[in-house]
Amino acid sequence: MSNENISRCGLMLVLSSPSGAGKTTLSRRLLENDKSISLSVSATTRPMRPGEVHGKDYHFLGADEFGAWLADGKFLEHATVFGNRYGTPSHLVNDELIRGRDVLFDIDWQGTQQLKEKKRDDLVSIFILPPSHGELERRLRNRAQDGDEIVAGRMAKAADEISHWPEYDYVVVNTDVEKALADIQAILNAERLRRSRQTGISEFVGRLV
Repeated sequence: MSNENISRCGLMLVLSSPSGAGKTTLSRRLLENDKSISLSVSATTRPMRPGEVHGKDYHFLGADEFGAWLADGKFLEHATVFGNRYGTPSHLVNDELIRGRDVLFDIDWQGTQQLKEKKRDDLVSIFILPPSHGELERRLRNRAQDGDEIVAGRMAKAADEISHWPEYDYVVVNTDVEKALADIQAILNAERLRRSRQTGISEFVGRLV
């Protein structure tokens, strides 16, 4: 990581993958191991579920309020999933970046494109691939216990998602969770050390000469 005496601006780290490639596990492990990064909390119009906390799991908004935020350009990215609207509040992310903290995004290629259009210089994107077609199918069957038709549908969707890998900055093949996690952490550490992100580097160097 960068020297703690040198101030820096935060970055937005995107992890995307087809379902079953291990993105959720890798995201959870990264958040557990690295206290300088936090998960982006989305806003949504879907009803709050038992046990969920406003501001922690989601920012729960009414349909009209969500629409007003969207009209005012308050989302970095947004999408509609199964009739519910989701979006990333830009002011919350910007506050973290200014503080020098990194923000993790668990979004698909479409959301990543929206982030790229608005904040390319702050974005680091990683696509997680499964080691093989057969292993992805095995993971989907073992994880969900779904029938052949559902698994086939998910595999077809996975093929479409995988086709977008060239749009990402980095690609990590998740053959082994520990190795994949180490690769992601190495990417994150290197990106934190970019000269353009170390806002206090000039002051630090000035004290050396």
